[in-house]
Amino acid sequence: MPTPKKAATIDELAASMAQYKLLIVTDYRGLGVGELEGFRSALRPAGAEFRVAKNTLAKIAAGKSGVEGLDDLLAGPTALVLVHDDIVAASKAVADFVKSSRVLAVRGGVLDNKPVSAEDITAIATLPSAEELRAKLLGMLVSPMSRTVGVLGGPARSMAYLLNARAGQLGG
Repeated sequence: MPTPKKAATIDELAASMAQYKLLIVTDYRGLGVGELEGFRSALRPAGAEFRVAKNTLAKIAAGKSGVEGLDDLLAGPTALVLVHDDIVAASKAVADFVKSSRVLAVRGGVLDNKPVSAEDITAIATLPSAEELRAKLLGMLVSPMSRTVGVLGGPARSMAYLLNARAGQLGG
């Protein structure tokens, strides 16, 4: 039977896990407090949180929230990145921090209740952001319309050039 403090930690962690879109399991061994705070602040804009968790409590919380596939990843010092909003931005923040710190190691994660490897998380980080995809889609939608306007305006432009040239011949 867990102590009241551990039970509260389990409930809090289970509540966070129940609302995640992507859960990334990391090994944070060797990171200083300042580096961890910098990493946390880099994750906030992406709607993600970084939590150090005891493996036993994380396993209990995962079972309580219905998250599957974590048991194999929970060994040694463990920290969880719980992504609630933009999984691409959070994955990019994790990948950037892994490159810059060279200490944080990604073990894997869970996406839509399916286990993913560290390589999969790196692949997610290379995807374009939602804003970039929206901009590309808008460009694809606007491009044919602007070409159509140009084609339809061509005869009128040609007629205007013809009349202007004829007026120049008659007047000059």
